[in-house]
Amino acid sequence: MSSKDWIEKDFYAVLGVDKAASADDIKKAYRKVARESHPDHNPGDPKAEERFKAASEAYNVLSDSGRRREYDEMRSLFGSGAFRRNARGGGQPGGMPFDVSDMFGGGAGGDRRFGGAGFQDLFSSIFSGGQAGGQAAPRGPARGRDVETEVGLDFGDAVRGVTLPLTLRAPGVCDTCHGNGAKPGTQPRTCPVCHGAGVTTRNQGSFSFSEPCRNCQGVGTVVEEKCPECHGSGGVTKTRTMNVRFPAGVADGQRIRLAGRGEPGERGGPAGDLFVHVKVRPDELFGRTGDDLTLTVPVTFAEAVLGTDLRVPTLDGAVTLRVPPGTPSGRVLRARGKGVVRRDGQAGDLLVTLDVVVPARLSDEARTALESFAEQTPPAAREHLDARVRRVS
Repeated sequence: MSSKDWIEKDFYAVLGVDKAASADDIKKAYRKVARESHPDHNPGDPKAEERFKAASEAYNVLSDSGRRREYDEMRSLFGSGAFRRNARGGGQPGGMPFDVSDMFGGGAGGDRRFGGAGFQDLFSSIFSGGQAGGQAAPRGPARGRDVETEVGLDFGDAVRGVTLPLTLRAPGVCDTCHGNGAKPGTQPRTCPVCHGAGVTTRNQGSFSFSEPCRNCQGVGTVVEEKCPECHGSGGVTKTRTMNVRFPAGVADGQRIRLAGRGEPGERGGPAGDLFVHVKVRPDELFGRTGDDLTLTVPVTFAEAVLGTDLRVPTLDGAVTLRVPPGTPSGRVLRARGKGVVRRDGQAGDLLVTLDVVVPARLSDEARTALESFAEQTPPAAREHLDARVRRVS
């Protein structure tokens, strides 16, 4: 992504959020757009693929607080009139002829990605007190973009941990040139203009600007004979399968980062990261609260009154719980250590909620026995309620 892109593209509008949106709001908006426009959900739809790429590009900048601040500063600087537009689309800082498209490498060679660092390079002389004609910091091949995907896990696998193969159709390193962009048998050579630095410095009146080298597009090397497979980019879109380890206790909505498994950088640049969003499918019996598992068990009225031993399932077997006599409905029994295993090796608990079931129908014998029981049972303590009823009657 070039610095010119930062000026021309409204990343907030791409994600549909306000400029003052919080990091959580930006993340939620990105996940919504990415889910709706993901190529896997819209096969053969080039517009959806473009929306997905634009959302990833926007999130890659706005999710990083430092890059977001630079993006806002750059947009504010150019939007405030610090550079006045001229007929060619450039500007005039301090009244001097100046073309923004030249500044950002919009001439011969086209636009390239610079990982969002262009702002610091272009304005380092202004904001860091650099001297005119100073030596620019060396650049290199641009880092690849981050890639995101979503994986559904069964409840038990999420609690215990699991390793699953993950197949992605995404940019990967070209197998023909191994990422350097050059035809097999040849090698990229050092750029003769920037001498491998990737940037050049030029004076503009009283200012000195560092900009990506137009000859090598900021990479520091040039490819004279391009790879026939990737056409010099070093990457191609292909299907990749990798084994991903989901740790025990991974939660629904959690994001796992796989460093260096995202989109490869151009011409041998470092790869971005792969972020896997976890979607845990609900279990028919168990729920989860933090590191504790939850389970609701129905018991009869007689079991609650007289007490009983209950055999209940866990994710790795079964346990016996003692129900004390006189147990009310809704009471929670605890099976220690039968929940989610934490990173320190300790485990949460299984929380069993008792639900006293009231039968809808009774046999004649059961009804007679229950009526006899009711005659022998003390009434419920409702004196405080009866007193209020008498006052309002």
